[in-house]
Amino acid sequence: MQMGKLPDLCDEPKPAYRGAMRIALYQPEIAGNVGAVMRLGACLGVVVDLIEPMGFAWDDKRVRRTAMDYIDFVEVARHPGFSAFHATLGEARLILLTTKAEQSLYDFAFAADDILLFGQESAGVPAAIAARCDARLKIPIHPAVRSLNLATSAAIALGEALRQTGALPEYAPSLRA
Repeated sequence: MQMGKLPDLCDEPKPAYRGAMRIALYQPEIAGNVGAVMRLGACLGVVVDLIEPMGFAWDDKRVRRTAMDYIDFVEVARHPGFSAFHATLGEARLILLTTKAEQSLYDFAFAADDILLFGQESAGVPAAIAARCDARLKIPIHPAVRSLNLATSAAIALGEALRQTGALPEYAPSLRA
């Protein structure tokens, strides 16, 4: 590596993420958002669960273009529906991030194996699915705007959850010089 050059923090093969925090996307509609969340998963070391059906073909070039070469460093689990996904939870808590929640994610104690669930970009999740979640949280935003982008929301929520649980990737000061 050249001196003074920042390392690619995703240049190592992905580890096994079993028992760790996960991001789940419920019936995502926009390929670019999925690609961005996959890149987030690669960089922060979390599995990305995709709950089908999706609003685009899985081989959509926009997924790969947004995820770029990071796609090779993220574990993605695809589920044919919510029931199949829910069967994988084990003892983990399912935490829904939604604009309809009352509780802020900053007033919540995350656990290391929580699964952060995000709904469809246009509609969120149905009430029946929201009812199956262990907690419903919101990201506080300016009241004049409706919502954040899905990938932006995932980055904010995952960053806070990993910070709270001490699971953020280690900062290596010697690599930053």
